[in-house]
Amino acid sequence: MEFIAIIPARYASTRFPGKPLININGKTMIRNVYIQAKKVFSEVYIATDDERILLEVQSFGGKGVMTKKKHKSGTDRCAEAIDKIELLENKTYDIIINIQGDEPFIKTEQLNEIKSCFKLKRTQIATLVKPINNKDDIFNPHKPKVVISKNKEAIYFSRSPIPYLSKHKNTNWVSKHLYYKHIGLYGYRKDILKSITALPQSSLEIAESLEQLRWIENGYKIKIGFTEHESISIDTPRDLEKIRQIGLL
Repeated sequence: MEFIAIIPARYASTRFPGKPLININGKTMIRNVYIQAKKVFSEVYIATDDERILLEVQSFGGKGVMTKKKHKSGTDRCAEAIDKIELLENKTYDIIINIQGDEPFIKTEQLNEIKSCFKLKRTQIATLVKPINNKDDIFNPHKPKVVISKNKEAIYFSRSPIPYLSKHKNTNWVSKHLYYKHIGLYGYRKDILKSITALPQSSLEIAESLEQLRWIENGYKIKIGFTEHESISIDTPRDLEKIRQIGLL
């Protein structure tokens, strides 16, 4: 199987414009993500909508392609990018790994875990989850929860606490059930990526603002990999300050 990692990176973030170019320990954030991806994948591309990001990628010897500004998600950007990349490289890829461009501290163990999900031929899409060990994360709508089947496939994602423990006080839920938090790293077989990005938005996706519900609602299976590592994304200047406070900068 031919793997490629694509890192979607847009400039005009409403909460943190230009964040791919901010300095993280002497390197731009996008360069830090690229370095981590290259430790696991021989082929890594940045897919961006802004020439400033593309120029930065080229300055450190990375590979990048320009994509449209209109994309609503990194998944959509990856779908456009893979066509351009295959033309540039004159080869085809089987599996696309979508690594978020605002996670400069992503672990190689996480990348290897999602890669290993595709050892199973039936895997269409893969993502990661992490066990929740504190009450706040269960009730935080910015940290989607996942329920998983015995086949280690996603049944549902929600910003609400799922499942609802009807026989226990919610202050005790974290000790009464193993909850999982979604880690936003995706892998797709190329044909599946093309299919899911051609689908119209679904009612569940619109309700929860979670694109993966569109895929489940249309019958696609999402294989689950497990990680103990936290996702450390930088969405706002406040996130950057928090990372400084915990000593990562």
